[in-house]
Amino acid sequence: MSEIVTAAMVVIGDEILSGRTKDRNIGHLADMLTAVGIDLKEVRIVADDEAAIVEAVNTLRARNTYVFTTGGIGPTHDDITADAVSAAFGVPCDYEPKALKLLEEHFARRGIAFTEARKRMARMPKGAVHIANPISVAPGFNIGNVYVMAGVPAIFQAMLDAVVPTLKTGAKLLSVAIPSPLPEGTIGGPLGEIQKAHAEAIIGSYPKYQDGSFWTEIVVRARSEDVLKAAKTAIEAMLDDLLKRN
Repeated sequence: MSEIVTAAMVVIGDEILSGRTKDRNIGHLADMLTAVGIDLKEVRIVADDEAAIVEAVNTLRARNTYVFTTGGIGPTHDDITADAVSAAFGVPCDYEPKALKLLEEHFARRGIAFTEARKRMARMPKGAVHIANPISVAPGFNIGNVYVMAGVPAIFQAMLDAVVPTLKTGAKLLSVAIPSPLPEGTIGGPLGEIQKAHAEAIIGSYPKYQDGSFWTEIVVRARSEDVLKAAKTAIEAMLDDLLKRN
């Protein structure tokens, strides 16, 4: 079986935690990673606080194949992600010459002053590699197994499109959904026993409400077609048995 590849995400910004900005990047990253066989294991949302960012990045990069961050790489005083990631890796944060040149030329073409604030977008950890930004030029960066990207959804998505083809991928999770007319309280016990008996499968149940009635969706995920089929068969047999008795 292919290696299991894992990822985590750090969403950075006071505006996310306050509710002023609604995150649109978590779901997109999850979709993209699932499609290529990378398991997104954890998402943390942290404030614009260097110590919090350092702790999150160091903890998550130690136990995952990849870490993705969004937010905090703009031109303002509270855009501190580059400094925090540099601190996490114990390297200096400074203007990167190629990024500085890219931005200088970009603003010159637009007839816009290349201010000290705008120059901040060229700062990154020593040794970092650019992540291209085809929308607004200011690059993200990669250092070690950490990928630092913009928080603006359109820019984040464009950067992610450039990054994903370079990643190591694992065995994709297969999934199947099984509708149950019985509530979770009825199927919970038997479903737990099935999970124990089919440890290689991941079984979840999700209550639903539609057209005036409640029902439960059971989702089975596995990396093997045989494992998936065996768990699905056991669940269908369990539901048939319970329906006969109810």
